[in-house]
Amino acid sequence: MKRHLDALVRNALTEAIAAGELAVSGVPAFTLESPSDAAFGDLACNVAMVLAREARRPPRAVADVILRRLRDPDGWLASVEVAGPGFINFRFTSRFWRTLLGEALAAGERYGRSTLGAGQAVQVEFVSANPTGPLHVGHGRGAVVGDVVARLLDTVGFAVEREYYVNDFGRQMDLLGQSTLARWRELQGEPLALPQDGYPGAYLVDIARRLRERPEGATLGEASETEAVARCRDFAAEALLADIRSDLERFGVRFDNFVSERRLHEAGFLEKALAALPADLLYVDDGALFFRSTAFGDDKDRAVRRQGGVPTYFGGDMAHFYATLARGFSQLVMVLGADHHGYVPRLRAIVEALGHPPERLRVVLVQLVNLTRRGEPVRMGKRAGEFVTLREVVDEVGVDAARFFFLLRKADSQLDFDLELAKRQSAENPVFYVQYAYTRIAGVLRHAAECGVEPEARPDLGPLGDAEAESLRTLAIFPDVVEQAARTLEPHKIAFYAMDVAGTFHRYYNRHRVISPDGALTQARLALMRCYQQVLRLALGLAGVAAPERM
Repeated sequence: MKRHLDALVRNALTEAIAAGELAVSGVPAFTLESPSDAAFGDLACNVAMVLAREARRPPRAVADVILRRLRDPDGWLASVEVAGPGFINFRFTSRFWRTLLGEALAAGERYGRSTLGAGQAVQVEFVSANPTGPLHVGHGRGAVVGDVVARLLDTVGFAVEREYYVNDFGRQMDLLGQSTLARWRELQGEPLALPQDGYPGAYLVDIARRLRERPEGATLGEASETEAVARCRDFAAEALLADIRSDLERFGVRFDNFVSERRLHEAGFLEKALAALPADLLYVDDGALFFRSTAFGDDKDRAVRRQGGVPTYFGGDMAHFYATLARGFSQLVMVLGADHHGYVPRLRAIVEALGHPPERLRVVLVQLVNLTRRGEPVRMGKRAGEFVTLREVVDEVGVDAARFFFLLRKADSQLDFDLELAKRQSAENPVFYVQYAYTRIAGVLRHAAECGVEPEARPDLGPLGDAEAESLRTLAIFPDVVEQAARTLEPHKIAFYAMDVAGTFHRYYNRHRVISPDGALTQARLALMRCYQQVLRLALGLAGVAAPERM
C-alpha cells in the first residue's frame, strides 16, 4: 500500500522539479502514515511540509503543485485532498482494497515477506545472561524481544544470525566457583561460608550435589583451594548454561551461535583488537591499559587490562566486537537490559575505533518487568535468591501467554505482567483474545465445509463492500507493519497489530453472516475469513505464539 503511493508521489515530485515548478534540490525523505482519524483518509503524506522551507512556499501551496502532477493510471485513488497545515490525504477505492486482498491470499505464507534486507548479514545478540544462575523474568522479556527482532529481520530479507555471548570470564565466575565450593562443603557437613558478593541462591545446592557425583567432585577435598574453585567454577558454569539453554528452547528461543568470552581470550582476540587500534587510542596509567573512549564521546576512558594484565569486562567486549566485526556483518543488533544504557557509548566507541561506522551497532534497551498478581507484587520462589525465574512464570502461565505479555509494551517501557490476567480465558486477556479470534475463524471454515460450501481458490471479490472496508484495510497493512517493525526494531508492534486484527475480526463477525443464501457473497466472505486466518497465523508466528485451531 505504502510502496504504491510512495511511487506516485515521487513521480509527481520528480516531474514538478524537472518542470521548474518547485525550486528544490531533489525528492526528500518523507513519511506516509495512517491518520489518527480514519475520516481523514487511508494515508497521509507530509512531503509538502518537508519541502516548504527549501521551496520558500507555504506547505499547502507545495501540496497543490504535487497534486497537479499526481497521476493515478490504475484508478486506485478515490480521493486526494490537502488538509491542515499541508498534509496530503489519500483515500483508496474499494477495488484497490479488494485487489490487495487477492494478492495477500495469492502470496500465502509469504505474505508480509520482502527483500528490504537484500540478503545482508545481520547479527542479533540477546539474552547473554552470565552463566551464574537461572534466567529470571527480566531475561525472559529480553529473550522474546531479541527473538522477535530476529524473526522480523529474517522476514524482510536479512540473513540473520542469533548469538548468545557467554560471559564466562572474570570476577563473577570466580565468585560462582567460590559459592559452589561453599555449597559443596555444606553438603560435606561444614558450616555455610559464602564469599562476599557471592551467589546465595539455593540452586547451587543442586549444582554442588551433582558435582559430588562426578569424579572431579568426589576428590574435591584433596585439591588445593585454587584448583577446587576452578573445578567448581567450570562445572557450575557448564551446568547452568545447559539449564539456560533448556529454558530458552522450551520458550521457543533458539540461537545459532554461543560465543565464550573465555575462549575469545584464549584465542588472543583481545591482542588482535589492540593491535588493530591506532596507537594513540591506548595508554598506560598506574599499570593498567586504557582505551581513549572519550575521543568518541564516552564520558571517560575505559580500562582494557588491569594491573597484572588481566582483561577487564570492557576488554572482553573489545575482543568480542573485533571477532564479530571481522565476520562481515552489515549490522550488529544488541538487546540489553535498560541498566546497561551507559554501556552504549563505549560499545559504539569500540566499533568506530576498529574502523566501522558507529551506526553499524544498534542497541535495543529492555526495561524491567513488574510481576503482579491482581495488581499486587509477586515473589514466587526463593531457590533463585532475590528474583523470580523465567521457568516459574512459564510453568504457571504457559509459553504463549508469557511471550505475548512480554510484547505488550515497547521494550524501553516498564512492563506490568499480571499472572492471573495471563491465565484468564476471557477477552480481557490479550493473548486469549487474539488466539480465540483465530479459533473462531477456523470454526467458521469448518462450518462451511459441514454445510457443503468449499472455498473457491480465486473467488470473485466484487461482492465485498462497505461492510468489509475496515477488515480489508486492516489486513492490507500487514506488510507495512512488518517492515516498519523491522526497520525500527520494535517487536511490540506485531503484538499490537495482532490485537487490532482480532478486534476488527470480532466486530465484523458479530455483525455479519459469512455463510448466506447469496453464493457469491458467501465465497467472497470466506476468502476474507481465509485472509484473516492467514494474517493472524503469520503475526502470531512472528511473536512465537501458537495459532490454535480449537480452544
